[in-house]
Amino acid sequence: MHLIQILLPLYDNEGNLFTQDEFLKVRDELSERFGGITTYMRSPARGIWKETKETTVHDDIVIYEVMTKELDRAWWRKYRQQLTADFRQALLIVRASKVELL
Repeated sequence: MHLIQILLPLYDNEGNLFTQDEFLKVRDELSERFGGITTYMRSPARGIWKETKETTVHDDIVIYEVMTKELDRAWWRKYRQQLTADFRQALLIVRASKVELL
C-alpha cells in the first residue's frame, strides 16, 4: 500500500485565503477516485523553511491523505501540476510513502 499526502496552503502567495469550495473540490475528487480520504483541516499545520540565507518563509497548510495499492506516478504528477496551478504556488508538495497494513 501507498500513503499519499498532499500539503495544501490556506493562503496564496499574496495572503488571500482560499475558499472552502476549493478545498471541497479536492476532497471530492480524491474521495471519488480512491474511495476515501483523510483530511486534517481543523488545526492547520505550519511549515517553515529557508528560502534564502536571509529569508524564512512560512505557510499554514492542511493535509489530505489517501491510500492506494498502486502508485500511478504519471497521474499524480499531472494532478500535482493541476493543484499547483489551482492553488497558485511555485511548488506544491505531494509525497508518497510505502506503508504496511497491520
